[in-house]
Amino acid sequence: MAWYSQTWSWFEGEWHEGNPGLVGPRTHALWQASAVFDGARHFDGVAPDLDRHAARVNRSALALGLKPTVTPEFIVEKTLEGAKKFAPGTALYVKPMYWAEADGPSTIIADAESTQFCLCLFEAAMPPAAAGFTVTQGIYRRPTMETMPTDSKAGCLYPNNARILRAAKAAGFDNALVLDMLGNVAETATSNIFMAKDGVVKTPAPNGTFLNGITRQRVIGLMRGAGITVEECSLRYSDFEQADEIFTSGNYSKVMPVTRIDNVTLQPGPLYRKARELYMDFAKSAA
Repeated sequence: MAWYSQTWSWFEGEWHEGNPGLVGPRTHALWQASAVFDGARHFDGVAPDLDRHAARVNRSALALGLKPTVTPEFIVEKTLEGAKKFAPGTALYVKPMYWAEADGPSTIIADAESTQFCLCLFEAAMPPAAAGFTVTQGIYRRPTMETMPTDSKAGCLYPNNARILRAAKAAGFDNALVLDMLGNVAETATSNIFMAKDGVVKTPAPNGTFLNGITRQRVIGLMRGAGITVEECSLRYSDFEQADEIFTSGNYSKVMPVTRIDNVTLQPGPLYRKARELYMDFAKSAA
């Protein structure tokens, strides 16, 4: 059996099963990292905020000097078409992506006119609701917009996330809280972060060092709509060490609890449970 789960990808007018070879050694993205993607979910017959993920991948392409070649509406249409290739109820990761095929005026600058598009759907089970995970402080930091294209979901940003995760796992943790260059908490290595203290939910204010996630925005709006106070502010690592609850939001796992930060054990609390309930109710209402 191949290493990858069941996969279907739309590329150049047709669906391809498995993991087709789409790039070569001269492909600009392969050696100059000119690639962007987005991640959405299709599960239980719903695809919450799929239109917003589709729109964001086009914005990410523009931020990297690429030329979007399809509309967000086309991405949504093809996603729903592709989902029918899987067994009913299969949880899918939805990955639209753009990359530059050729060089532009130099080997560094990509040729925007060579931009390629692929939509990849693959089987990816939803993590159990209360599985939770442990965190420590990341040993590397998030870059700023002056040093990296942090206003896009660009592949070139993820090697930094990977080395943060490797260090955290080597220290016995599942993930890490990543600081920005000013020493404020930005996010985890894989998702946006929230904490609760004395009944108030707090989350790092978007400052250009991390993506203001679509699921993050949705969770904030739903909680505020339910009368929960949510503050977007500067937070230090010590604030999380003293939190009553910590939870995350992200496309892959949606809303998940943190069960330990360093040596402090936490329980999935009422504000985490409410946030997840609100999000899942919203997702199901999108059917």
